[in-house]
Amino acid sequence: MWRLALRTLKFRRTSFVATFLAMFLGAAIVIGCGGLMETGVRMAADPQRLSGAPVVVTGEQSYDSVALTERHRIDPGLVVTVARADGVRTAVPDVSFPATVLKDGKPLTGKSESYGHGWAGSRLTPYTLAAGASPAAGGEAVLDADLARRAGARTGSSVDIVVQGTTRRFTVAGIAEQRGDHNPDAAVFFTDDEARTLAGGRIDSIGVLPAPGRSTAAVADAVRSAVGDRAEVLTGERRGLAELPGTLSSRRTVVILAAVFGTAVVLIVMFGVASTLGLSLQQRAREMALLRAVGSTPHQLRRMILTETAFLSVASVALALLPGYGVGRLLFGALTASGVVPSAVVYHAGWIPMAVGAVVTVLAAAGATRFAGRRAARTEPVAALAESTAGTRWFSTPRLLAALVFLVGGLSLAVTTATVMQDGPTLASTAGPASVLFCIGLALLAPGITKVLVAILRLPVRALSGLSGYLALRNAATANVRMAGAVAPIVLLIGIATGTLYMQSTEDHVSRSSYDRNILADYVLDSTTGGFAPGVVDRVRATDGVRAASELVTSRGLVDRPDGAADVDLRGVSADGVRQSLDLPTVAGSLTALRGDTVALSDKKAGEYGVKVGDRLPMHLGDGTAVHPVVVALYQDNPKQEYLTLPAATLAPHTGDGLPHQILVRTEPGAGAGVHDRLAALAARVPGTELDVSSSLAGRNNQIQQILASANYTIVAMIVGYAAITVVNTLVSVTRKRRAEFGLQRLTGATRRQVLGMLTVEGVLIAIVATVLGTLASATTIVPYSLVKTDSYLPDGSAGIYLAIVGGSLLLVFGATLLPSWRGMREPAVESVQAA
Repeated sequence: MWRLALRTLKFRRTSFVATFLAMFLGAAIVIGCGGLMETGVRMAADPQRLSGAPVVVTGEQSYDSVALTERHRIDPGLVVTVARADGVRTAVPDVSFPATVLKDGKPLTGKSESYGHGWAGSRLTPYTLAAGASPAAGGEAVLDADLARRAGARTGSSVDIVVQGTTRRFTVAGIAEQRGDHNPDAAVFFTDDEARTLAGGRIDSIGVLPAPGRSTAAVADAVRSAVGDRAEVLTGERRGLAELPGTLSSRRTVVILAAVFGTAVVLIVMFGVASTLGLSLQQRAREMALLRAVGSTPHQLRRMILTETAFLSVASVALALLPGYGVGRLLFGALTASGVVPSAVVYHAGWIPMAVGAVVTVLAAAGATRFAGRRAARTEPVAALAESTAGTRWFSTPRLLAALVFLVGGLSLAVTTATVMQDGPTLASTAGPASVLFCIGLALLAPGITKVLVAILRLPVRALSGLSGYLALRNAATANVRMAGAVAPIVLLIGIATGTLYMQSTEDHVSRSSYDRNILADYVLDSTTGGFAPGVVDRVRATDGVRAASELVTSRGLVDRPDGAADVDLRGVSADGVRQSLDLPTVAGSLTALRGDTVALSDKKAGEYGVKVGDRLPMHLGDGTAVHPVVVALYQDNPKQEYLTLPAATLAPHTGDGLPHQILVRTEPGAGAGVHDRLAALAARVPGTELDVSSSLAGRNNQIQQILASANYTIVAMIVGYAAITVVNTLVSVTRKRRAEFGLQRLTGATRRQVLGMLTVEGVLIAIVATVLGTLASATTIVPYSLVKTDSYLPDGSAGIYLAIVGGSLLLVFGATLLPSWRGMREPAVESVQAA
């Protein structure tokens, strides 16, 4: 049977290539999404500046299983504890904070950020002195060699450095060079005491150097026992997480993306492989009928088909392993390039995604083989010979049940999205797969639906297309299964592309418009040197023509609830200017009371948390610090901007840089252009300050959305690309199989132009049916998603998106049918008939 199966493959090169390509590309895409999922779950990062420390002790980066978004600093007293652990030779405390060198009063800018550290931490990279000496007293600093070169500094000279929002003058004690180019950021070193003071008195991490002859694993275990639950001990590639606070918070984004699109990919690949292989087996009905007629048993036919499928699936999976890894790297590259995850995060693709891709492909092929080949294997020889030319039977109980499962599944997800899910990052997890399931359900019923729709279109087609339309309608009526095979993959393409792209365009519009409406300020001051010192906002308020000014700090935190911590957006503001800067209509209390240990939130959130004005709200800030602020105000809920508001002076110290990065400015009515000039002059006097209109905040927020959108578009493009290849495979295979039919038509008097006209009308029918079904399927994603986002049944986005998708589908249909037919009809009609 192996010999027969392998010998028959070479006589069906077209169907062999189509089936192999579907399996190969499907396995590669599934493997790629699996690698993305594994990367998100493991979330490891290579060490950079701390590469010289085999063991790193740092603050816990999660609370109640939720990742923290800010650096969780640790107690300096742990340095002594770690140093006393068994096998530790040296414990080196490390701190990091923004430190920007000025040249001619302006920040030195480059491809990297600039941070200050204690000199003790220089050995962890390591850095070595190329000139001068280490900083020995306050007011002295060591610059890395590249920074010193750009600043034109040398030992003994003075440089201005912005730290904690204030410009201070330091003497250059030395110039250091790093070995290995591990640290991508510019480095400024101070004395250890001064660096710790500038960092707020706490330390970021502790680099552990093991004693000679002691293994890293043994020392790490000893350190874990010593520090207990007061810190986290990292080794290997996870050490880089100590330098990238907040990286773990991107795990959810990566995992959600991989899960949502991975699920869709698996379903699409299974359908694509099954439909391509099923079509191939349908086209071989005559061959299998002849085999039955000469004595082959159903069991032998099933073995032959299974053997062929096994050969194709194993070969395609084996060849797809390396490209699958490349696909995963491409997807991960899109995430790192757009800033969803730091570039230092390590991409992982082990044996699990490889195995998943192999299993999905093999199962899809095996399932298609079982269902598509069973009728030919079981039918009596004479009946099989008669049936092989008809190809109109398609309905079966298992097919109906499978279609109902997918249709009900898609509708259930759509209803769940509209009635249960709330606006948030997980909304797409139910909205996205809904159209995929519904598409597959419609595709399973496509022969019957196609027959009905063609009957409805009969009169207009006959009226508009004459003889070509008549021939096309006759073909559609007698070969509805064949036409449905062409319709099904196009339904998948249109449904998924339309649903996903309009889902993203709706998200972009809602985010941009809601953020824009929430900002009442006219201007925004931005700091590029680590944040504004406390007195800057007062200077802004004192500027002639300024009505109000408020600092703005953004972060994320956690609200402690009986059922677990709930993450929430946080905004830090100034009580004196928040009412004029942000649209927060007060319903209870007063926003002017936002001072010290206080918080304001929406009335909806207050109801969820069970608090009112005067109550304390237990929560943790972005760095894990536990606080219990008093609720001083409630404001009207904005479903698109659901954040808690705290005093900027309270929130800022618990962010990465410890200072506000933005100041919102509201001007007096009729202030004119003069206030802009005065604000620009003030910005010029504060190094690293940029002045912009407030709408730039909405643009930057939308830019964040576009970061995720770029990742979404990359994955969607891959899915749609696979669906498009499936469309082309199907149509080309069907068209080439009909060469004898076209030859007979030409022998009976039809011209090449008439045959091509018939195919054109068939293509129009296929496109109309697929567009109707694909649009219907996409509605299961678009409608519930839009209802949750905008309370509208219609999505936000240009009609051009839909027209481009449908237009692209039409090009695929006509390109994959007319071109092969035109090329095939260049040979004599007699030869076409004989070749069949």
